[in-house]
Amino acid sequence: MKIFSVDTPLEVHALQGVNLDIKEGEIVAIMGPSGCGKTTLLNMIGGLDKPTSGSVSIDGEEITTYDDHAITDFRKKNLSFIFQFFNLFDVLTAVENVALPLLLMGETTNSAQEKAKVILREVGMGSRLYNRPNEMSGGQRQRVAIARSLITNPKIVLADEPTGDLSSVISRDIMKLFRRLNEDLNQTFVLVTHSELIGSLCDRIIKMKDGLIIT
Repeated sequence: MKIFSVDTPLEVHALQGVNLDIKEGEIVAIMGPSGCGKTTLLNMIGGLDKPTSGSVSIDGEEITTYDDHAITDFRKKNLSFIFQFFNLFDVLTAVENVALPLLLMGETTNSAQEKAKVILREVGMGSRLYNRPNEMSGGQRQRVAIARSLITNPKIVLADEPTGDLSSVISRDIMKLFRRLNEDLNQTFVLVTHSELIGSLCDRIIKMKDGLIIT
């Protein structure tokens, strides 16, 4: 089953025309030099940016036709993002940051925080459950951000350099977690990365250059 496709003959130069299909349950790496359009492509897949022409279709739904309310609702139900710069709340602990998406969906505080503790332990943050972001290293904050993105069991995870500040050992552990979730829940992962290690652990590598997909 094809979960989404992108067909974007753009007028801007960030992308110069992209045709891409990604299947449900794939783990895909998007790779290429800085400025080649990787993050722009990821943002279009997630509905954060709209192409000036063309379409983005996810599981048969053409999200480029949605208004702001509809795309926000679609993202909440189907997608999760791991951003390069964490986007954690400084006043909240690791548990509180990770539990927040569940609270916004109506789950009780106790239930949300218990689930947050479980997934924080899975990303190696069991000893930092009650630390705030300013008490963590960059790599630790990234692991909290990864845990938060996964707690709602999204159909699709879109990640921009998800292991950029992590050691190769921790990066492998994170990819093992992604693979387990992929196999258990059939989640689709699209990862923008410069890391050859991360690329090698994915099902497929999409290489970009100058706004084009070259392989």
